[in-house]
Amino acid sequence: MQQSRIVVSGASGLIGSSLAASLTAEGHEVVRLVRRAPRDATEVRWDPERGSVDAAGLEKCDAVVNLAGAPIADRRWSEEHKRRIRRSRVLGTRTLATAVASLRQPPRVFLNGSAIGFYGETGDRPVDEASPPGEGFLPGVCVEWEQAAAPAREAGVRTVYARTGLVVSRRGGAWGRLFPLFRAGLGGRLGDGRQYWSYIALHDEVAALRHLLERSDLSGPFNLTAPQPLTNGEITAAMGRVLHRPTLAAVPAPVLRAVLGEMASEVLGSARVVPKRLLESGFRFAFPGIEDAIRAA
Repeated sequence: MQQSRIVVSGASGLIGSSLAASLTAEGHEVVRLVRRAPRDATEVRWDPERGSVDAAGLEKCDAVVNLAGAPIADRRWSEEHKRRIRRSRVLGTRTLATAVASLRQPPRVFLNGSAIGFYGETGDRPVDEASPPGEGFLPGVCVEWEQAAAPAREAGVRTVYARTGLVVSRRGGAWGRLFPLFRAGLGGRLGDGRQYWSYIALHDEVAALRHLLERSDLSGPFNLTAPQPLTNGEITAAMGRVLHRPTLAAVPAPVLRAVLGEMASEVLGSARVVPKRLLESGFRFAFPGIEDAIRAA
């Protein structure tokens, strides 16, 4: 990809910061959306809750990447936090998509974050991008999240939805919490361990996002997950092998429900998601296997 000006929201998060660093390292100009007064020309102010963004700062950008959203797994799901999860994604996306559509010279691509939560509970049934949304809180959020990008799509901007799985990284997300437990010898399966976890190495997540930015023929939803989802039990065993720690501890489902509340359904739920469209587009994973992904982290 030739040197470009790329606007990124959520640039302080795990994925956003890694993507921004990768783009900057190759000479691209990364403009970060911030909710405070900008410090320099590499920042643009926005307020997704109020639906405002400094559209002038988006002019002459080649791409807009929207990765902003309140953390999902950092606390129990109170009704207030569920509203925050939904509003931060839907309002932020609508704000940016509307601003993009209003530009005199719109960007070539609007890459919007999404999640495999779109599919809900799938059991041991594999699902791909052609599968319908599931039922429940997170599938509902993901559907609204993607629909909020409609202004950009309707304005003729190539629009992509990156449905990301569980990112394997020691710096954050689910694995950011798992690594310390396993290193301490306290790791183990969650519930019966039969639920599928669709994971992706952080390196591959960033590479896939860049692939979607660069390929002008790609639009619509793409699952960003490794080719072979594994069960929680299989992943637990792999963590033990790589870190050379026992994995005898197990957290029964009733305990998880007592501690996590409604969010326990996501930990115990099964999502067997495959990246069909990503593979068909020619993307190649650097760390497709779980042990390689863990070592890379």
